[in-house]
Amino acid sequence: MSLGEFRAQIVAQSADRILSASRTRQPVEPVRNLLGSDDIALAYAVQQELTRRREAAGGVVVGRKIGLTSPSVQRQLGVNQPDFGVLFADMDVTGAVVVPPGRLLQPRVEAEVAFVLKEDLVEGELHEEQIRHAVDYCVAALEIVDSRIANWDIAITDTVADNASSGLFILADKQLGLEQFVPADIEMRMYADDTLVSEGTGTACLGGPLAALGWLARTARDYGSPLEAGQIVLSGALGPMVPAVPGALIRADVGPLGSVSALFAPDVDSGRDRSCSRRVGST
Repeated sequence: MSLGEFRAQIVAQSADRILSASRTRQPVEPVRNLLGSDDIALAYAVQQELTRRREAAGGVVVGRKIGLTSPSVQRQLGVNQPDFGVLFADMDVTGAVVVPPGRLLQPRVEAEVAFVLKEDLVEGELHEEQIRHAVDYCVAALEIVDSRIANWDIAITDTVADNASSGLFILADKQLGLEQFVPADIEMRMYADDTLVSEGTGTACLGGPLAALGWLARTARDYGSPLEAGQIVLSGALGPMVPAVPGALIRADVGPLGSVSALFAPDVDSGRDRSCSRRVGST
């Protein structure tokens, strides 16, 4: 077997393992015991294989997410560099009455700035001014991250392969252009049932959400899948991620972008109940 054939076999085995978690609703052991702990290119090959399979089944790519941008999140997970994943249309649960519980295994929540692009980021140096000019508008977002790896026992190759530990996302209604605010100056506070559970600033996101977007534009192009006009980009956590407790209402106040919230379904076994009349999204 050639080296190329061996690597292709490893990619297929890793993708199969991750898909089995989604199919059985049971987290799986880390894929780093197949990929190694530091072969990031191989891990992205797994992510690309999973994306190919999902598109073949009818999935529609609508954007990207940047993960591991905040030092606090890196410390939580024991990694030291950012990564990125793919957003699919069915991951957008904006407007749902509650966050669909059957789609998640080990959910946690992050508050972020989301960008919507009006231009491709394919050609040129992808410098700061080009990045700014490509942004149509920004909104507050909640990303509900998830891991198919048991107990969130992940190294960088585990989360990269697992589509950057993606889950679902929610976008607020309020839209601002970059001429109306400075993303790096944002102050974020996130609450669970009115209790402050996370806080941070724009600078926690790789020095600023725009800097994170620039990193993504260059890195995604390097991996052969550049950002395109119309895509949504979740730029990364502004503070520590928090567990998605059943029955909780999570609300993030994201400076001038306003607030965004998510209501999680109650745990029917716990006896905890909550009205589900509110819709997730802006508050």
